[in-house]
Amino acid sequence: MFQEEFDRQVENLLQKRYHEIAGETAEAFTQQLEPLRERLEVLYLPAPDLERGRLPFVIVVKSELVAAEQAMVLVEWEGKSGISKMYPREPRDFNTVDGINLPTGVAYVLVDIDRGKESINMTPNEALSRLEKENLSPLTIDEGIAIVTHYPEFLMKNNCFSLLASRYGGDKRVPAIWINGQKRANLGWCWAGNPHTWLGSASCRSRAGV
Repeated sequence: MFQEEFDRQVENLLQKRYHEIAGETAEAFTQQLEPLRERLEVLYLPAPDLERGRLPFVIVVKSELVAAEQAMVLVEWEGKSGISKMYPREPRDFNTVDGINLPTGVAYVLVDIDRGKESINMTPNEALSRLEKENLSPLTIDEGIAIVTHYPEFLMKNNCFSLLASRYGGDKRVPAIWINGQKRANLGWCWAGNPHTWLGSASCRSRAGV
């Protein structure tokens, strides 16, 4: 089953012309992703459950290859393209927090993903403590974009999600992806100490690269 899903995600990236944005041929781009298929063969992959907010895996393309702003425009939620509104910051201003070790290379797979239903109406600070206790990893901006790129329906009005693994220094802004008033997927930010009844904090069990 995961083989077909892997192929679907690769084709999805090609259809969105990720390879052209990266300045590569479709063949060269695909070859960079293919080794990730073998990593999935030895990993535990739960069954997808969009209602509960669980996914087995997604292919993550790092923003060093395709910038986050460009990737968000390619997200389609109910027929509308995504946007980024992070003023006074920009997605590239946010770095991965200490303790999160991302695989090397320009792409990797995010494994056993949880949308954060249990952390709805919990502040990002509180949610981060909970994830650490459960040995789960918060997600980065690139990872959040990857999820809604491959599974736009994963983003729900009553359960959008924060991306606690991307921060700007000691800034209290926490990136998040939600559905805005124009019914578009929106990459923005919320305050680390503010809870929202529609916003949880997404996580994963592991990451795997080549």
